[in-house]
Amino acid sequence: MKNILVLCTGNSCRSQMMQGYLQQMVGDKTKIYSAGIETHGVNPRAIKIMKEDGVDISHHTSNHIDEYHRVDFDIVITVCDHAKEHCPWFPSNALRLHQSFEDPAGTQGTEEEIMDKFRQVRDEIRDYAREFVTKYLA
Repeated sequence: MKNILVLCTGNSCRSQMMQGYLQQMVGDKTKIYSAGIETHGVNPRAIKIMKEDGVDISHHTSNHIDEYHRVDFDIVITVCDHAKEHCPWFPSNALRLHQSFEDPAGTQGTEEEIMDKFRQVRDEIRDYAREFVTKYLA
């Protein structure tokens, strides 16, 4: 069984969404973790827009990367530039992949504009997750 880590800055939106999609797409064949180099709690808007797309991340927790220092990861995916630049070194031969997604939590505007940005980023993450599964886990 492969261990995959999805890493972003605060483990509140992007990494949580990616973890949710990957778990849905691969089921029990792979263990998917998500973490941040900080912890900001799971964003309620991320939970809401994922539920709209049939993925429940309401049970997820915001975890710090240090919690997983003993896990031997096969693949580490960074989903923001800040995490890529500050990603700790793991004593493993993990394949490192990077795809930066805009942080929807930083969006300003009306609630509708903010939710539209969350949906846009969610859809980009879903598309990347599909491509990832096809390329690395099929």
